[in-house]
Amino acid sequence: MAPQTDLEEVVNSEIKEWHFHIYFHQNNAEEHAAALDLRDAVLQLRRDGAFVAVPLFRVNTSPMGPHPVGSYEIWVPSTSFASVFSYLSQNRGNLSIFIHPLTKEERKDHEFRNAWMGAPFPLDLSVLPDMMPEVPLQYPSLKLGYSAPGPEFTLEERRHIGANIERILEGEKEAARAPPRKSD
Repeated sequence: MAPQTDLEEVVNSEIKEWHFHIYFHQNNAEEHAAALDLRDAVLQLRRDGAFVAVPLFRVNTSPMGPHPVGSYEIWVPSTSFASVFSYLSQNRGNLSIFIHPLTKEERKDHEFRNAWMGAPFPLDLSVLPDMMPEVPLQYPSLKLGYSAPGPEFTLEERRHIGANIERILEGEKEAARAPPRKSD
C-alpha cells in the first residue's frame, strides 16, 4: 500500500495523543528508584512549564496489561511530543521506554505503531482489543490532543506554509525537492 499523500486525509488522521511507558524490573530496587526519580522529574518539569506530560497516578510494580514488567504510563499530547521525547531520551539512564500512539486501534498501536528507547521488551498483545468504538480520551479538561477545540491551522493555511517552505528551501542544495503538485 502506498503512503497516504492526500492533505485532508493526512491532517484528519493525525495522531493527537501518545503514551510513554517507563519500564523497570520490579525486583531491581535500583531500576525502580531510577524510574520513580524520572517520574518525579517529569512532574516537576510539567509544573514548571517545560512541557505537558501527565504520569498516571498508579505505578505498576508487577506486569500489567500487555506490559511484562513494572511500569508507569505518561500521557503526552502531540503538541508536547518532541519536548518530552527529547527530555526522556537524554534522561532515561538505563531504563527502557515504550512509546505508542493513542487511536481506536489499540492493538496496532502497541504492535506496529510503536518505538522504543533502550532495549525492547516482548508485550502480551493478546490482552488488547483490535478496535475500540472511540479514541479513549484522557484528561479532556486540558483541552489538548483529541480534546482540543479545533485544528491549529486550516488546510489552506497549511498549503500556504508548505509552499513558503518550498520557496525558502530552493536555495538549500542539501534539501530534497518536493515533486510537482498534480494538477486538479
